[in-house]
Amino acid sequence: MAEPKKPKFGQKAAVALKYNPDMNYAPVIVAAGLGHLAQKIVNIADENGVPVYRDDSTAALLVMLNSGERIPPELYSAVAAIYAEVVLTADKMKKEDE
Repeated sequence: MAEPKKPKFGQKAAVALKYNPDMNYAPVIVAAGLGHLAQKIVNIADENGVPVYRDDSTAALLVMLNSGERIPPELYSAVAAIYAEVVLTADKMKKEDE
């Protein structure tokens, strides 16, 4: 098993999550990185129209997980709040485009 990634103070962390309720009971980490890799994850999301939500505290916790891992129950509330905000933002953007 890979050594957990631990962000240093002030170091950028980014995590990409995937959630398919038909396949998983919790969101799954699909990419996680620190520093340059974190910026690359954000850039790829931006380039592909994937909503980006910035929460340094939650990212710092999630980045310690490995790709393919489900988020732990202790982070369900934090991730659910992020998903809710992403959905609301996407809906607002959709209405603005109409």
